[in-house]
Amino acid sequence: MTGLRALVLSGLVCVAPALGRANVPPPTSLAAKQEADRLDKLPPVTPHGRAHVDVSGRTEKGKASFYGRRFANRKMADGRRMNPAADVAASKTLPLGSVAKITNLDNGKSATVKIEDRGPFVDGRVVDLAPTVAARLDIGRQGAVQVEVKPITVPQPEGGVKLGSGAATASPAEVEQATAATEDLKRTLQR
Repeated sequence: MTGLRALVLSGLVCVAPALGRANVPPPTSLAAKQEADRLDKLPPVTPHGRAHVDVSGRTEKGKASFYGRRFANRKMADGRRMNPAADVAASKTLPLGSVAKITNLDNGKSATVKIEDRGPFVDGRVVDLAPTVAARLDIGRQGAVQVEVKPITVPQPEGGVKLGSGAATASPAEVEQATAATEDLKRTLQR
């Protein structure tokens, strides 16, 4: 039984103020689980050219790099300061507040991050990672490696939270934490 199905069947419910808005199913609903499974089966996309925000929740494939030392404590797109020890990343396509699982395709190591900044502004790169995340994925020496980015939660324009392709294989606890983190950043950005 996959993690999200166990969450749905166990009756656990995440509190999300936008549950009644638009046509976004609650993150713990069976419809949300089925959509996450469908997205996980689609081939990964490789963003190219001009950046655009993609709220679909599809898997992305491309290169990941990491923030240099000079970016420590600089303001990020969400207004917070860049903490090199935090589990944060920059994406040119995922909405701010998304939570995603990043997997280094060279060694299989993965980490979960929250998208709090915009970038990288280099063609073929899909995410910039905080140095601590880059170290966990073993990408320090190479500088940039092929990764797969699987969004677990993606904030929607109308205020809801959608499960992405990464929710299909995430545990119930991971989905609950990702939903809470996305809701937290949405509240911060609304202030």
